[in-house]
Amino acid sequence: MKQRLAHIALVVRDYDEAIEFYTQKLHFKLVEDTQLTATKRWVIVAPPGDGTCQLLLAKAVGEEQVSRIGNQTGGRVFLFLYTDNLQRDFDNLLAQNIQIVRPPASESYGQVAVFEDMYGNLWDLIEPLE
Repeated sequence: MKQRLAHIALVVRDYDEAIEFYTQKLHFKLVEDTQLTATKRWVIVAPPGDGTCQLLLAKAVGEEQVSRIGNQTGGRVFLFLYTDNLQRDFDNLLAQNIQIVRPPASESYGQVAVFEDMYGNLWDLIEPLE
């Protein structure tokens, strides 16, 4: 059996503002932006690298989904972004005025920093030990 995670849905307020944040501030690539209906798009972004798991930017519809924007995990870290150079990427976060929750620290598995995306979702930025 062969399986893999392809996409993780991230509830956003607006497609274009989310695309701008992820592509301009985090330097993700826009993989796809397809209009499905008058109000729904299929928007995929991915960090530079192998692209094995991508984010599906899903515009919130209705009060319940809107209430989840920025807090899809009840305040826990939601996404884990691995990097080959934590200091380079941390410096980019600072340069882009991205909210830092915890500065870089050494852990048993590598270097890690915690930041918030534009909506308040928590991310671990990790440079694993090799």
